[in-house]
Amino acid sequence: MRAIWSGSIGFGLVNIPVKLFSATQDSQLDLDMLDKHGHANIRYARINADTGKEVEWADIVKGYKLNDRYVVLTDADFEKVAPLKSKIITINEFTSEDAIDTTFYEMPYYLEPTKGGEKAYVLLREALKQSGKVAIGQFVMRNKESLCLLRAQDDVLLLLKIRFPEEIREYSDLNIPGDISVKPAELKMAQTLINQLTPKKLSLDKYKDTYDEALLKIIQAKAKGKKVTTPAIKIESSRSKDLMAQLKASLTPRKKAS
Repeated sequence: MRAIWSGSIGFGLVNIPVKLFSATQDSQLDLDMLDKHGHANIRYARINADTGKEVEWADIVKGYKLNDRYVVLTDADFEKVAPLKSKIITINEFTSEDAIDTTFYEMPYYLEPTKGGEKAYVLLREALKQSGKVAIGQFVMRNKESLCLLRAQDDVLLLLKIRFPEEIREYSDLNIPGDISVKPAELKMAQTLINQLTPKKLSLDKYKDTYDEALLKIIQAKAKGKKVTTPAIKIESSRSKDLMAQLKASLTPRKKAS
């Protein structure tokens, strides 16, 4: 794996040099965009809005429009904003992980200690394990400040980027039902179904991305000149008066299997 950021963790007066690695990878099929006439590849061009000509990457700069004119920013300008945060993941406080709503979660990364930081890395990892807490910190990566959560996961320190509160939208303008009551029997039946579908120990290893697998079969069939048919699917909306019957029917297969 290739590190995408390097710096250190600021744990009080303890400095832990680390490298940051992406903890995820894309499993989606790599599909190209083509012109349907001749199947030539489509490429994106960077076009000057005034001249209509393509602009080379080396000639592109970033700017902010202020009072109808652009203020151009250089790499040095970005470094001046928060030089410390660009190099240090500053731990501000600790909390229990369940105190953070999952709405805030964004992206996971692995942290690896660099030379000289191994012992301090293990110290923080074991301290988090024993306390059962996670660390909340801030740092800057790719000219963007990020709020983050650090937690111990087996032998590695995991960094989870989390969103700032202002990045979370309100849902007050959505049409969410609030004045509908459900019968106690319906609620009890729903709880029974939840309990039936709750394993003693959760394992996500059994879940696989089957969509791309099925898509690849279609691609292979089309390559051989075979006709691919689409199965007929009819989706019916559940009516409130059918809830009890539908819940009972949902339990039936499980009872037979047991």
